[in-house]
Amino acid sequence: MLDIVSPSNFPLTNPDVIAATIAEGGANFARGLHHAIDDMNQLLHRDGKAPPLFRPGHEVAVTPGEVVFRNDLIELIQYRPTTADVHATPLLIVPAWIMKYYILDLSPENSLIRFLVSEGHTVFCMSWVNPDERQRDVSFDDYRQRGVMAALDAISAITDSPSIHAAGYCLGGTLLSIAAATMARDGDERLKSVTLLAAQVDFEEPGELGLFIDESQLAFIEDTMWQQGYLGQWQMAGAFQMLRSQDLVWSRLVREYLMGDRQPPNDLMSWNADATRMPFRMHSDYLRQLYLHNDLSQDRFRVDGRAVHLEDVHVPIFAVGTATDHVAPWKSVFKLIHHFDTDVDFVLTSGGHNAGIVSEPGHPRRSYRKLAYRQHDPHPDPDAWRQGAVEQQGSWWLEWAAWLAAQSETRTAPPPMGNAAAGYPAMGAAPGTYVLMP
Repeated sequence: MLDIVSPSNFPLTNPDVIAATIAEGGANFARGLHHAIDDMNQLLHRDGKAPPLFRPGHEVAVTPGEVVFRNDLIELIQYRPTTADVHATPLLIVPAWIMKYYILDLSPENSLIRFLVSEGHTVFCMSWVNPDERQRDVSFDDYRQRGVMAALDAISAITDSPSIHAAGYCLGGTLLSIAAATMARDGDERLKSVTLLAAQVDFEEPGELGLFIDESQLAFIEDTMWQQGYLGQWQMAGAFQMLRSQDLVWSRLVREYLMGDRQPPNDLMSWNADATRMPFRMHSDYLRQLYLHNDLSQDRFRVDGRAVHLEDVHVPIFAVGTATDHVAPWKSVFKLIHHFDTDVDFVLTSGGHNAGIVSEPGHPRRSYRKLAYRQHDPHPDPDAWRQGAVEQQGSWWLEWAAWLAAQSETRTAPPPMGNAAAGYPAMGAAPGTYVLMP
């Protein structure tokens, strides 16, 4: 409510708007009215609006690859190698299903997946289905079993590698942490390392998103999801916008409607508008067990009837927090150092939840700090560490690439694209079909 009545939102109390109006003789308002009419037409005729300028498989998500596995929850994409030999250990990327995977494969110049392939990694990435009422009873553990574990089984069969690197982004990183703890508990030793990008395992201090998480609000969300079988994409997007309404809503309206300035569309903006839905049961499981009750960090999270423990994970971990993240605050991400009983290389990069991760080499004004925590060292305080850590200019991607290479040991000939004999034939070109689902 305070953001709504901010003086900056009104033309007579915003000095920038006053100056622009005087300088342009009111032409800024004319342009702003034109922008408002365009936006209103799109809202009224959403089904008939022009296609986005950045389309998966055309302008974005164009790294060459093949879909090599599909079930009701995921398509698994294997990317074609671009180097004569590759690191022997393949890499699985687990994106969040709260977003479409191609945040990690935007335009060729800022695609993390393309970068990893160019560094000689055999990269697999999961593309989640955009669920509707048919998936209303799919559980959080179904996402683990038919998502992460199914992908690991496919990669093992295709590459014949005894070990796999795994990286998870946002909610995908939380799911990967649970899968890794379950594998450690059950004696499954296929994971060679784990990378967590802006991913939380301790939800005691989830930041501003915690404003939406209490018993009464979860009951309201569950009632809404029960009626339609899922949480709609615009309900989800609206919640995240309200977390930073001054930055994500009101400042944009002032710039476009009062100043008359509209930024040209870019790949990240187009991706952000390509929203997804959340199945009823899965989203309820996630919000209650993790956000509300914080079961994972308290050793109460159960898989197959038994608790899983993060401290059982002993493989090396690379973790990234982003300095201005309002979805997964970096101090909350930092707590993983206290929960995993292993070496953790932690990077704090400039930027927010999305822009901080999409931070290609050569991107201007990018910097990061890094911490090498070793098992049994005293646990660091995040504020003290940040104050004393040296800020380095450039992209954290290079740090991760060097870290992955150090974990991978040998290089070998690229594996085949899929393995039809093992039941994983190439089924069609990337980006597949699930990412195109409205």
